Amino acid sequence: MTTAAQQRPATLEDVARVAGVSRSTASRVIAGTGFASPAARKQVTAAVDQLGYVPNPAARALVRGGGVRLVVAVLGTSDAVLDDPYVHQVVGSAARVCTPAGVGVALHWLPFGDPRSLHQLDGDRSVCGVILVNTTEELLAAVPRSLHGRVVSIGVGSATVPSFDVDNAAGSEAVLRHLYASGRRRIAMVTGPRWLPCAQRPVQTYRRLMAEAGLPERILPGDFRAARGRTAAGEALQRWPDIDAVYAISDDTALGVIAGLRDAGVRVPGDVAVAGFDDIPLAGMTAPALTTASHPVGRIAVAAATALLDGRPAAPATLFPSALVARASA
Repeated sequence: MTTAAQQRPATLEDVARVAGVSRSTASRVIAGTGFASPAARKQVTAAVDQLGYVPNPAARALVRGGGVRLVVAVLGTSDAVLDDPYVHQVVGSAARVCTPAGVGVALHWLPFGDPRSLHQLDGDRSVCGVILVNTTEELLAAVPRSLHGRVVSIGVGSATVPSFDVDNAAGSEAVLRHLYASGRRRIAMVTGPRWLPCAQRPVQTYRRLMAEAGLPERILPGDFRAARGRTAAGEALQRWPDIDAVYAISDDTALGVIAGLRDAGVRVPGDVAVAGFDDIPLAGMTAPALTTASHPVGRIAVAAATALLDGRPAAPATLFPSALVARASA
């Protein structure tokens, strides 16, 4: 008996279904443009042979003629977020994956509180995928349904947007336990932006560990910047003159804390130990060298870009480990 599916010519969707890949991956393999893993190419080729698929010449010409680019879309309160070295590292790492595949990488600012510009990307036929950075729940809710399967997040994710991030909760715990093991008991914390969900995991870890040890919470708001760290150091000394350690959840902030403590004549680590998070290149070259935790930004961005280019379903959340990097500051 012949089914209706067998009576009509095979479509690109049929090829993708049989091959077990996304429509965009099947399209790239058939058109010979863009990136696809060897396994995906093999599966698509086999599906084409099995179904006797013949690509539409006009559609194939359109695919070949259109620009193909991956967009790193960064949420921020101002366009200054585009100058963030972290963002530059994400873009550069994504480009290392995309360039050999003939896919360009573009940087796009998503104004905070106005995620509608996502719809601009959705309507741009040259966009093959989007990596969201500084992701919030509101931004995830604003992702157009037609972008599903073509968008991933560095940070928090959702049921329809896979996420890739560092395990900053475990990394923060390693740093805080190191401070405690060295005898520090009056530990203050400088946080990240309150609106950024992934920055709240270290705060939760700090509160849990302080409660377990019977120690008071001493939390100051931060924004990942060195200038805020310098100001926070003065605030901490004024509010809690007996502090003996400060943990900042970014190295830039921690370096600002050290500067602020020195402004006040406080020795690091003699009087107050200081630790950060990220292990930026400068962390090992300061005096004293900064104790911190690793943050494999490059690996995270490569994994996010590869997931988009490969077109295969990704795990809902992929966390990369963070390890203590003990140095002289704590």
